Amino acid sequence: MDELDQKILTALAADSSTSVSRLARRFKVARSTVQARLERLETSGIIAGYTIKLGDVALARRIKATVLIQVEPRTSASVVTKLKALPEVEMVATSTGRVDLIAQIACDTTEEIDQTLEQINGITGVQDVESLIHLSIKFDRAI
Repeated sequence: MDELDQKILTALAADSSTSVSRLARRFKVARSTVQARLERLETSGIIAGYTIKLGDVALARRIKATVLIQVEPRTSASVVTKLKALPEVEMVATSTGRVDLIAQIACDTTEEIDQTLEQINGITGVQDVESLIHLSIKFDRAI
């Protein structure tokens, strides 16, 4: 990846709806150059897809929590599979330290958060769960 590729990725991370024509004008290159770069970035797996980022109005209606999960030895794979089936679970990552998995959940109400936590606690292999409710977002650099 060169400097132009980085610029294209940064621009699309800020606004994934930016057109190829607009990117070409912005970086003073031919439209076909940007199109070829995008195709190469997609083919190589650097760009996995295009999405939207919810605005403050939509986010304000969702309550998010980080869930720290300890699992029994050799049950991580089955726990992750069951977590993936819960629509409230947005993300799961493995972790080092005192917990094995970190999940992010999003719900419309605190009651739904409570129900989701109960479901997570009920998964075979889950030993302990700690939840941290997000109060406000100070900044978000996620792509």
